[in-house]
Amino acid sequence: MPDTLSNDAFVEFERVQKSYDGETLVVKDLNLSMPKGEFLTMLGPSGSGKTTCLMMLAGFETATHGKILLDGVSINNIPPHKRGIGMVFQNYALFPHMTIAENLSFPLEVRKIGKSEREAKVKRALDMVEMGSFGGRRPAQLSGGQQQRVALARALVFEPELVLMDEPLGALDKQLREKMQFEITHLAHSLGITTVYVTHDQTEALTMSDRVAVFDDGRIQQIDPPDVLYENPQNSFVAQFIGENNTLEGTVKEIKDGIALVQLDDGELIDCTPVNVTAAGERTKVSIRPERVEFDKSRLKEGSHTVKAEVLEFIYMGDIFRTRLRVAGNDEFIVKTRNAPNQVRLEPGTQLEIGWQPEDCRALDA
Repeated sequence: MPDTLSNDAFVEFERVQKSYDGETLVVKDLNLSMPKGEFLTMLGPSGSGKTTCLMMLAGFETATHGKILLDGVSINNIPPHKRGIGMVFQNYALFPHMTIAENLSFPLEVRKIGKSEREAKVKRALDMVEMGSFGGRRPAQLSGGQQQRVALARALVFEPELVLMDEPLGALDKQLREKMQFEITHLAHSLGITTVYVTHDQTEALTMSDRVAVFDDGRIQQIDPPDVLYENPQNSFVAQFIGENNTLEGTVKEIKDGIALVQLDDGELIDCTPVNVTAAGERTKVSIRPERVEFDKSRLKEGSHTVKAEVLEFIYMGDIFRTRLRVAGNDEFIVKTRNAPNQVRLEPGTQLEIGWQPEDCRALDA
């Protein structure tokens, strides 16, 4: 067993690789372990390998190398319909010639479940997604949001232990998508279903998941709970991909007592937390979240380094103010402040000094 989680792992990838042409690996030596009941999101840009991993777990793709285990049993050679896994796709994949109830009944018929039990399960699944009165309609008579609920109910109707979802909310409008995010998370947790969810929408990943696996270039770059991922990105790809992030380029001058002194390319000095830099002279990308930047010096620790800035643009966004600054030659440096009664609105052209706590600023790989 490759790691400590394996004892109670429900889903496991052990050194899994996937190549479509025998040369290029789209998934590279992937190890992943998931306990029962977890809601895990695979997040990453197009081509990062996340959907391929989902398809290998579902059985629609075969692993070129390595093992995929479900509850301790290798499923590499088990066909999709015998894995007992529920699937929800972005395009709903409902049968147009069947009623909603017949769509839900289909996976139960395949599993040779009797008529009265089928009807009871269909009713329960439709009630679960608040579609109880729609059983007699056809998919074409439903809105996109209603069709997505039906697709979700169909994935849950045979009470699978594992549900896979591939960009299931991608076709919905923003408001409906946000409502469905909470409904899916609530359902998964209340039913105790293990869920693997694929998306490229970072907000979706952060709001829905117990853990998020960030994919890039066929590898998991970091896997952690949403707050750890956001607060403590382990490399510059994760920092840039999760949430909004300011980046400044510089060189490490020294590392002492857990703090890196970095000289930015315009000569300014700042204090940071060293993450994957280890020695003076290394190039670094410094990462700081827009909401952690301070221009009220009284809120900074004594002795904190500050840097000069010029206000370029002020944008009113309702609940927050978004201010674009020029900092150390970067014209896209963003500061976010809450729209509070005493909050300052910075005027374009204003010269000021900004700073932050060293623990909020991370010196990452260049």
